[in-house]
Amino acid sequence: MLNDNYSPIKIAVIGGGAAGMMAAGTAVMYGAEVTIFESTDRLGKKLAITGKGRCNVTNNCTRDEFLEAVTKNPRFLYAALSAFSTEDTMTLFESLGVPLKTERGRRVFPESEKAIDIVNALRNYSAGASVTYKKVSQIEKIEDKFIVTAQKKQYSFDKVIIATGGKSYPLTGSDGSGYKLAIKLGHSVTELIPSLIPIESHSPLCRDMQGLSLKNVKISIKDEAERLLYTDFGEMMFAHFGVTGPVILSASAHIRDRDISSLKLSIDLKPALDDKTLDQRLLSDFAKKTNKDLINALGDLLPSKMIEPFIAYTGVDGRKKVNSITKEERKTILSALKSFEIPLDGFRPIEEAIVTSGGVDVKEITPKTMESKLCEGLFFAGEVIDVDAYTGGYNLQIAFSTGYLAGKSAAEAY
Repeated sequence: MLNDNYSPIKIAVIGGGAAGMMAAGTAVMYGAEVTIFESTDRLGKKLAITGKGRCNVTNNCTRDEFLEAVTKNPRFLYAALSAFSTEDTMTLFESLGVPLKTERGRRVFPESEKAIDIVNALRNYSAGASVTYKKVSQIEKIEDKFIVTAQKKQYSFDKVIIATGGKSYPLTGSDGSGYKLAIKLGHSVTELIPSLIPIESHSPLCRDMQGLSLKNVKISIKDEAERLLYTDFGEMMFAHFGVTGPVILSASAHIRDRDISSLKLSIDLKPALDDKTLDQRLLSDFAKKTNKDLINALGDLLPSKMIEPFIAYTGVDGRKKVNSITKEERKTILSALKSFEIPLDGFRPIEEAIVTSGGVDVKEITPKTMESKLCEGLFFAGEVIDVDAYTGGYNLQIAFSTGYLAGKSAAEAY
């Protein structure tokens, strides 16, 4: 039985994104009095634009399968995923009125395909917390209290959870400020590099095809010695600066530690057809359009925006009649359909990355609680920690699992 002097533990959650809202809602559920500090004008701003506005909530896989998709410090996440699993995430959102569906690659989305439904569900989950729309400039530990300074006003708390996100998408609040707060409290921050990020190419082909999306293609990333570094199947898009899209973002996580200027992207435009079958298809198309120019004979094989750049890539005269295309020229066209190569130059700026690789050193955080080993009562959640994963809902699940564990641990840390 509680005595008359009992008062709930007071917790500050710095950051109102996926991890912050999860931490806040969970801490309230465990009896804490919570204040979220959010530097933008609304909660979940970055979450609202994830997955092209569809929001890949999690991945419908086992814990061990999940850890295989984590590229930095997977063992650190074992306790967090045990405390709040992918199944727990799906159950939570269903209970909050958001029906979910599982798509290719076990990626989980809201049935509505609207990220705002996930944002609103998390806002409801964390509704028991008060929200202060102010940017935190300083956190000090004075005896057993934390003094949080936001826009020159000071607030006192028993515990603090830093869930500020990474350094990508600064306009959504993920501006790297959490790293500075952590450093001032004695923590180390590992090197910050972009992950899950578009890739630049100087090739004029990208500029000529900007805005064009290719679906159901196979990509391969190779080095100068033609060694295969990464391969994937799915969707990509050309942009004025180079290439982007799901398979490109995934590839970036695999090659982020390499000299990208020595690498090239190879696109198999017809991965479902082997060379022999594709050659027969090409011959069949040519037979139907025997008196047409080559540039007018590829419409059944390629999107219209790609035809002219594709022909320029092959070096075959686009105004040549199909019936005069030589066997060698057809072989060149066939080779380009199976391996359309784009040289790579570098990554886009970290501000354009979906995820920041690097963060608060996990050696300084207790994995079973998310509490700092250096500053009692300080907790971390989400992308601010040095953990990240491939695309497929894994990074949001990391935010949910670490947010849940941090919220629960902080609320119970009397």
